[in-house]
Amino acid sequence: MTTEKIRLVPLGGLGEVGKNMMVVEYGDDIIIIDVGVMFPDEEMFGVDLVIPDTSYLADKKHRIRGILITHGHEDHVGGLPYILPMLDFPPIYATRLTQGLINVKLKEHHMLDKVTVNVVAPGDQVTLGACMSEFFRVNHSIPDAVGIVLHTPIGTVVHTGDYKFDYTPVDGKPADFGALARIGNDGVLVMMGDSTRIESAGYTPSERVINDSFDKIFANAPGRIMIATFASLISRVQQVIDAAVRYERFVALVGRSMVNNGQMAIELGYLNVPKGTLIRAEDINKFNPEQIVIVCTGSQGEPTSALTRIANQDHRQIRIQAGDTVILSATPVPGNEKMVNRTINNLFRQGAEVYYQAISNVHVSGHGAQEELKLMLSLLRPRFLVPVHGEYRQLVLHAKLAYSLGIPEDHITVVEDGDIVEVSAESIKVVDHARSGNVFVDGLGVGDVGQIVLRDRKVLSQDGILMAVITVDKETGMPIAGPDIVSRGFIYMRDADELLASARDRILESLTSLNGHSSDWSFVKDKIKNTLSEFLYEKTRRRPMILPIVMEV
Repeated sequence: MTTEKIRLVPLGGLGEVGKNMMVVEYGDDIIIIDVGVMFPDEEMFGVDLVIPDTSYLADKKHRIRGILITHGHEDHVGGLPYILPMLDFPPIYATRLTQGLINVKLKEHHMLDKVTVNVVAPGDQVTLGACMSEFFRVNHSIPDAVGIVLHTPIGTVVHTGDYKFDYTPVDGKPADFGALARIGNDGVLVMMGDSTRIESAGYTPSERVINDSFDKIFANAPGRIMIATFASLISRVQQVIDAAVRYERFVALVGRSMVNNGQMAIELGYLNVPKGTLIRAEDINKFNPEQIVIVCTGSQGEPTSALTRIANQDHRQIRIQAGDTVILSATPVPGNEKMVNRTINNLFRQGAEVYYQAISNVHVSGHGAQEELKLMLSLLRPRFLVPVHGEYRQLVLHAKLAYSLGIPEDHITVVEDGDIVEVSAESIKVVDHARSGNVFVDGLGVGDVGQIVLRDRKVLSQDGILMAVITVDKETGMPIAGPDIVSRGFIYMRDADELLASARDRILESLTSLNGHSSDWSFVKDKIKNTLSEFLYEKTRRRPMILPIVMEV
């Protein structure tokens, strides 16, 4: 009987939606599946992106055999530019479209020459140390999505990636049921399965239903049509182009990431655009409104995206006009609903007709609902299951679903980021916990904004800041000038003369009572801080951040 084990260490994507990253270890080999980002929530003031904490891998870099990518969405590839340098640029394996999307990213970060991105196709096999990996086609809302099989000496590990089963996908390439059945027949030791849509019963509709919705809207739209979606939703862009061609309209791509991804997908042959259909954003006004379709970013209400700028009337080229139809073809990511609703309200205010998921079938999910998750479990029949990709409740519901299909309870393990799971031929259990969590990317800094900085930003956002500047005599320690009080975000200075005058008096009083201590500056600063904070709380019930500045002359 072997005592060998496989270790699974999720560094992101379990207990949350986004920043998916799974580490698989066997013997001396480490294989990483996906390296994603997550968009910040309202509590993360000023943070641009959130990436997984990879400190677990810091002393294991030499064992990493490769990074396998399931598909090209941000929550699976967005972390690469930030994390590759930390891991000494291991080789990446991805399908052709995914490689194109990764390269667009790496080019922006000037890393193209440091990384090898190897192209794989469904059915290919790649040897990584003692393990062999193999890829199988699945459907998702982006073409070229795959699931991953790792054949290890003690059994097979399957990671489904994000998937649904679509019999009529936009690119005409359904999931590979034959491969899934074959892998299941050969025996699967442990499966990691996507849980994102476990709360929805039935099946996720095919991408085809969108064609019908687009048809209706295109047939009746009196003027221009604007469609906002994710820049990586290549299948959706293709559907828009097909509808535009049917209704003899020209298409303009707007928004930097939309243009970059669009160009790349056209060059690689994943976007099929008849000659003369695409026009430049600058030329939109040379055509009649009823000849135009604009495909742009901004389906999530992101502040700098094209649609948000259009809705706020500060886009360089595009203003909403009477007769415009706007379609939001995406679900708001949890936490973004407010921003999306604000965009929709602003578009309505300016007289546009807006279609969004709540009122019209203009989006379908890329994730399978319950019946599809059952189908995947039935095809693969894994011995052990680890639900992945989802908030904690979704992982638990996926576990219950598997139990209802006859997988024993002790063969299913619900874990969160950082839990270290050991799988042997006989058992699965959580053995340890690795450091994991959020690393914040803010501007050019990666990880230099931590919980403490965020806490400060939170205080600043709630009660503002107040500075007290005072000049004292070097010899005697007595105040010569000041204290001058400056505040931002705490109180409107002009209306608060009385309050600030009393605050000044308080500071002076506290300093005159300091006989003898005046040479100890940190003590003086603390004294000013405590006096002020007590006084201001008593008068205003607010606690601004207080910065005392003491200068000697």
